[in-house]
Amino acid sequence: MLTLHVQGLVIITQAMEMKERDYTANGIYLHTFEAGEPRQPTILFLHGFPEFGYGWRKQLSFFTDQGWHAVAPDQRGYNLSSKPQEVEAYTIDQLTQDMVELIPQISQGKVVVVGHDWGGAVAWNLALEHPALLEKLVILNMPHPKVIHEHLTHNPKQMLRSWYAGFFQLPGVPETVNSAFDFQLMKTAMTRTAKPGTFSEEELETYKKAWEQLGALEAMINWYRAYKYNPIEPDHKISVPTLMIWGKQDQFLGTELAQPSMEQCNQGKLIFLEEATHWLHHEEPDKVNQLMLDFLRE
Repeated sequence: MLTLHVQGLVIITQAMEMKERDYTANGIYLHTFEAGEPRQPTILFLHGFPEFGYGWRKQLSFFTDQGWHAVAPDQRGYNLSSKPQEVEAYTIDQLTQDMVELIPQISQGKVVVVGHDWGGAVAWNLALEHPALLEKLVILNMPHPKVIHEHLTHNPKQMLRSWYAGFFQLPGVPETVNSAFDFQLMKTAMTRTAKPGTFSEEELETYKKAWEQLGALEAMINWYRAYKYNPIEPDHKISVPTLMIWGKQDQFLGTELAQPSMEQCNQGKLIFLEEATHWLHHEEPDKVNQLMLDFLRE
């Protein structure tokens, strides 16, 4: 048993040594949660909004037991990683370059990349622009960049689902609203869009301590503000073997975005989880982990 201190909280983990390390990449530092030995095959987990590397702990534990070196960084702007102030520091190219420079430091060869939500956007771009770094790609509830742009501009239902992205463009206001009443809105946004009981009070407190880091909330929201600077029309398909697992009860992203995303992949496999929401890796970790492992063993 290991006692792990994360942001002032004590978390007890069973049968896994989770280490925390810092790396320098792309002119910033990245804080990571890691388990397993670097000499083993590496699987890299990229979180979305408003999580941080801690959100992948159930996956780190599982894949370490399966003989993997599992790494979950706090991406730039989150928790203990660097938080540049400029909006332009959060373009998809900058976020991708962070991982391009991190991967050789955590792996002796190619890696498997798993991305959820905004982490999925970075994972897609890694596969598009740097396929030689990837063995396989796994996406959880995040459409291909070409598909999400199409639906954000032509699908009224998706525009409505993504209303908060427009709100996040306002200067200062989103930070004030989201941090009010001890970050109650952010906690509620997670708990009300997930299956009941998915996030415990202890977990939410851990997330809150990450959101309270100096400059973190503004930096996290800057990912949305920088979207207008991102390239949106990739001119080639994904060549890396790709698995997409999609929770069909996602309140943020419509199911209709999944299959068109697979059509952007030369070797794509799509699996729907009927009862899962946007937070599928928290709600059904055993199923999601096994589906990923089966894909990696193919």
